[in-house]
Amino acid sequence: MQDFIDYFKDSLDIKDVNPKQYSPLVLAYIGDSVYDLIIKSKVIAEGNSPVNRLHKKTSNYVKASAQAKMFREIEDILTEEEFNIYKRGRNAKSGTVPKNADLIDYRVATGFEALIGFLYLDNRFKRIIELIVRGVK
Repeated sequence: MQDFIDYFKDSLDIKDVNPKQYSPLVLAYIGDSVYDLIIKSKVIAEGNSPVNRLHKKTSNYVKASAQAKMFREIEDILTEEEFNIYKRGRNAKSGTVPKNADLIDYRVATGFEALIGFLYLDNRFKRIIELIVRGVK
């Protein structure tokens, strides 16, 4: 995994950044993509299926209510720093209203995505996987 990340960053000339310098919504923006890639990788590892079936399975993990549920599963193992990052994301005002999600679940999901984004930008990939594994059980 680290070889891929190093190759990816070197090839695209991506420099390490200080994730503390990014707004919680920027962290959620990248965290959403990282989480989505991990979940899609998990779903396709379960076996080859028609794309619409893969999409339905993936949706069960990535919708706001599922992310809120996942957060509740991991909340008790977060460090103080991680919980504070989550809270910043949860409390950020995005200016959009979810059309298919409860507002509370949407905010919790945004906080969760901000946490994933922070950990990703901080190169803490093992911690991301640890949290997701715990959350999907």
